[in-house]
Amino acid sequence: MTIEVKDVVSRKILNEASGYLDIGFTHSLNPYSGCAFACKYCYVREMPIQQFKDMPWGEWVEIKTNAVDIYKSEMIKLRRKSSKAHIFMSSATDPYQPIEREAGITRAILEAMLQEPPDLLQIQTRSPLVTRDIDLLTQLKDQCQVLVSMTIETDREEIKRIFAPYAPGINMRLEALKKIHDAGIYTQAALSPVLPFTPQFPTVLAEIADRIWIDTLNIGDGRSGKRSERLGMPQLFKSHGLSEWYRKDIHIRVKKYFMRSYPPEKIHVSKEEAFWDGGDLK
Repeated sequence: MTIEVKDVVSRKILNEASGYLDIGFTHSLNPYSGCAFACKYCYVREMPIQQFKDMPWGEWVEIKTNAVDIYKSEMIKLRRKSSKAHIFMSSATDPYQPIEREAGITRAILEAMLQEPPDLLQIQTRSPLVTRDIDLLTQLKDQCQVLVSMTIETDREEIKRIFAPYAPGINMRLEALKKIHDAGIYTQAALSPVLPFTPQFPTVLAEIADRIWIDTLNIGDGRSGKRSERLGMPQLFKSHGLSEWYRKDIHIRVKKYFMRSYPPEKIHVSKEEAFWDGGDLK
């Protein structure tokens, strides 16, 4: 798949949290616009940032070249107001998508955070590239709360290929989460969205994820499942004989199943329980 990459100058990098994130997070931070992983279920496909584009989601990425300078200036302003900074990185892109290897915007932002740390940083990614920055994350966690959340929506590679064929492999993500966990950084496995998995999935995650976050296409797309419906998710599940996994109560079933391997306080269901303040990991 050919991807058009373009440098852009952004007016803001810390966007006030709203909607899905307005549950404890104060800001979202997206180092890039667009995402090369092009997951079929991604709700951003149904947002204005994509709908006003003349090319498909997954085929364009914009690099916010001035992200570091804006971050520093915006954080200084926040601190002058004595405002909190609970940052979710990222809500509409993956901060560790392939272009990050070359552009290094996310790493540069982490370096800036060492100078101007937030109160809390949650990194949301599905890329093993996050392990490259363990050196910065171990320093940053001494200055603020840090959680690395790895999207691992299934432990079945054949299922991953149906819904997210361009995303990193499942085993690579599991290995990456283990490295981060072993480095002493708090970890979360995000079943986001829940896709069919094997009975061993909770056991596999138990040793490497301090926290489980359960999300579904009905409660996590920001429109109570309407965006997922417009993306054709019910039909995609049905065409592969997986309709049982598209139930509106699937999050309840999955939580009960994971409680066999995890303490209840470490299992959280979107949206209300998505925010982490470190309390359940201390």
